[in-house]
Amino acid sequence: MEIGIIRPIDIESEMKNAYLDYSMSVITSRALPDVRDGLKPVQRRILYAMYDMGLRFDRPYKKSARIVGEVLGKYHPHGDSAVYDAMVRMAQDFSMRYVLVAGQGNYGSVDGDPPAAMRYTEARLSRIAEEMLADINKNTVDFYPNFDDTLTQPTVLPSNVPNMLLNGASGIAVGMATNIPPHNLNEIADACIYLIDNWDQMEEIGVEQLMKFVHGPDFPTGATIMGLEGIRNAYATGRGRIILRAKAHIEDMKGNRQRIVVTELPYQVNKATLIERIADLVRNKKIDTIGDLRDESDRRGMSVVIELKRGANPKTTLNQLLKHTQLQTTFGVNTLALVDGEPKVLPLKRALELWIEHRREVIRRRSEYDLERARQRAHILEGLRIALEHLDEVIQIIRQSQTRDSARNNLVKRFKLSDIQAQAILDMQLGRLAALERKKIEDEYKEVIQLISYLEDLLRSPRKILLLIREDLKQLKEKYGDARRTRIAAEEGENFSDEDLIPDQDVLISLTERGYIKRLPADTYKPQRRGGRGITGMVTRDEDIILELRGANTHDSVLFFTDRGRVFQIKAHQLPEADRTAKGMPLVNFIAIDKGENVTAMLPVPRDNGAHYLVMATRNGKIKRTELSEFEAVRPSGIIALNLEDGDALGWVKLTDGERDILIISARGQALRFKEGEVRPMGRTAAGVNAMRLDDKDQIACMAIARPNTELLIVTRHGFAKRTSIDEYPTKGRATGGVRTIDIAKLDETGPIVTALMVKLDDEVAIMSRDGVVIRTEVKEIKQAGRSTRGSRTMNLKKGDFVASVTNLTPRLSEPTEDEGPKTPQGGGQADDGRRTTEAASPNGGGKTTAAKSDGQPAARSRAKAPDADSVLSQPSATEQVKSIKDPKRAKQAEAEALAVLRDDGQPTADGGQKTEDGGARAEGRGQKAEGGGQTAEAKPPSAVGGQRSSGKGVNAVKLGGTSSDKPDGNGNGKSATPPAKPAPKKSR
Repeated sequence: MEIGIIRPIDIESEMKNAYLDYSMSVITSRALPDVRDGLKPVQRRILYAMYDMGLRFDRPYKKSARIVGEVLGKYHPHGDSAVYDAMVRMAQDFSMRYVLVAGQGNYGSVDGDPPAAMRYTEARLSRIAEEMLADINKNTVDFYPNFDDTLTQPTVLPSNVPNMLLNGASGIAVGMATNIPPHNLNEIADACIYLIDNWDQMEEIGVEQLMKFVHGPDFPTGATIMGLEGIRNAYATGRGRIILRAKAHIEDMKGNRQRIVVTELPYQVNKATLIERIADLVRNKKIDTIGDLRDESDRRGMSVVIELKRGANPKTTLNQLLKHTQLQTTFGVNTLALVDGEPKVLPLKRALELWIEHRREVIRRRSEYDLERARQRAHILEGLRIALEHLDEVIQIIRQSQTRDSARNNLVKRFKLSDIQAQAILDMQLGRLAALERKKIEDEYKEVIQLISYLEDLLRSPRKILLLIREDLKQLKEKYGDARRTRIAAEEGENFSDEDLIPDQDVLISLTERGYIKRLPADTYKPQRRGGRGITGMVTRDEDIILELRGANTHDSVLFFTDRGRVFQIKAHQLPEADRTAKGMPLVNFIAIDKGENVTAMLPVPRDNGAHYLVMATRNGKIKRTELSEFEAVRPSGIIALNLEDGDALGWVKLTDGERDILIISARGQALRFKEGEVRPMGRTAAGVNAMRLDDKDQIACMAIARPNTELLIVTRHGFAKRTSIDEYPTKGRATGGVRTIDIAKLDETGPIVTALMVKLDDEVAIMSRDGVVIRTEVKEIKQAGRSTRGSRTMNLKKGDFVASVTNLTPRLSEPTEDEGPKTPQGGGQADDGRRTTEAASPNGGGKTTAAKSDGQPAARSRAKAPDADSVLSQPSATEQVKSIKDPKRAKQAEAEALAVLRDDGQPTADGGQKTEDGGARAEGRGQKAEGGGQTAEAKPPSAVGGQRSSGKGVNAVKLGGTSSDKPDGNGNGKSATPPAKPAPKKSR
């Protein structure tokens, strides 16, 4: 008996063929996505089944088990876990950049927690997933039979979104694997629009042009991409190696300790596994600087806290963690996808081009479908119009016909209609014979004719189809576009500009004494009038002080100079952006300063600023000028900017062009103006020369750059301010004593000088106090006063608070004036980029750096200088003018006006006079003038109306000393040897 047929076969050939068949089945039916919709078969079947079930984004959720059963029973004859796992992944916002399934319930977590069973969770299509299924019923894609030939399923989705690049894909086939990173919708859409706009020059477009739009992958978990070489390789060849680093920052703790806080992890890193790995490193003593480890993640976001032991270096510990844990990982890009059923590695341009071609085919097929339907409808409407034109005859034919078929045949013969038209006439309801209904038929016919004309024109013009794709992409951006989550850090030496990723924006950068830094938009603070209380600019830590408030642009480089004479560099956009009241982040996160080292000068340097030199001054009166080119390449570890003597500290740094006057102001009110040329350029490591001769207990409070046609704004610790023409400060020789710039008799009331800024009448300044209160006011709101007066109260401070920082916020024009010479940014001076002038100072070490960005336009000089007590007393002509008036009434009126000028509280007097805030001491007698070397010395008023005597004590921001001296200053300028007497008690008028 014959059991079967035995055929001899080659076992090697049979195994080869069987393996190839299996391999191609896995490649095409399981593991690899299609380049057109970016989906694997199981994902496509899930979305189509949900669409067929009516699970739209605005419909109720359905149980996941029901969806899985639908997919298994109709399209995917495999295990339920394969379907449910695929659906869960499409619903995880930490796995998909743009989720395709809107899930409700537990769908897992970044800790690796598994999702709940399918009987508990619910799902429906997300809004963007419906864009992928739009027009699927309009013959836009091909369908093929399911596994039992009872239903059909789509070979690909119409996919109005470039899903393969948006959400990426990963899978392992036989002999090959794919690993495509996710991207940002705005960037991919912009790149597609660029390709469409240059479709005829497609061959000339390279990866560099596309990278202007697609900066790099954008992972749903954020983190930072280190370097650009891997991105370029991936986009140029389809393969590349991208280094991902977690986002971590360093925070201060009590007890002189610090902690590292991780807020973003690299893509597909398990947080729980990461924490276990760190704990193992601590237990094995590979890292011995970690004291505690906690996971404080909640609904507000991720927060893995790594507390360090006392004295541990946080930068070193963070580097160790990056080396030994998944805080830094590598993502191997392999853009392998199916193109016409064959696996191919795709560069960025080819992947975008294939998706656009897919959309062209979809729109063509959709248009043909719509055109056919429109033509069919037009054909019916034409028959209805004929019937309406011959309505009575049509009714008579129908009434005389014996059957429906005979009526249809009679209509066809009489009016030469088609069977479809005749049937439509027979099916027409009587209600449509009304006048308005007849008009609707006419209007519909016109619309259908226009639609047919549009579709025919669209199908004849491939360019119009491309423009339609372009319009769809713009709408996608408006509906679903969002900001990047993953930052890109350019490696040193790369020809890539971070400005391509960062918007051009004016910002304010604040720095506190304890080293907390932040940036926020410059328009955060609105102008207020003089004397206002301001708004809270920062919630500072206990006993913290605002040191610096600088205006800059996000594209500027920022130089940080420390009290030890070192300098560091960082881009402004790399500083943390925070809310107005936020504390900011410790500066140690961004520059490698040593313990106990403090930043004393923060200097934004604009691009193409035109400056040639940096002028540096120390607290003990040393000054140095160095070429700016010496600081073009600053190492991350910092470089030496100035060698200091023991007990000295670097305090101020300014940008200059080499042809300016330098103005040095001491805390106790001496000012020296001298030519910049008197300080020869020196090397980076030089110590500098003497800038100003100081008394034993006095120190430098500020350094400014003098500019013609400007005023010097003096701000004191207790909120007093005044502006004085720069012309009142004569140019003298370097290393001399200078002239007086404030009423030293009022130092107890005003406090020592905090800073001095070069301003113009239309400028705006922001004053920040120690407690973080900021007031923004126009310079013209601050009264003008003489050089040796005290000024007026500009900011009302609470008890214990004092002025900490001042900055000029005013934008400048680009062109210099004739009398100002070359246009160059300098300390509070000009800048040719038209951005902001910023100067600030700290009571801890006096004034700070100047981010000079102004145009040098002359200030308005028509406004008369406001009189004050000191200026009246120092001019003998004031009383002589009153005496010279012979008319008694006029003389009495002039005397009342003179007395009103001398009031110091700004309130009206009994006789109608007005008190002023910038009056120095109360005076009711004659002023006297003392001459010393041709310069006006401090006036010595009569004892009955003398000013308040300054003791030079109190809560000082810098170490101050007395300035009383009867010796000349070296230039023949005499100083008052007799202190003013105590003011008389206030009398009622």
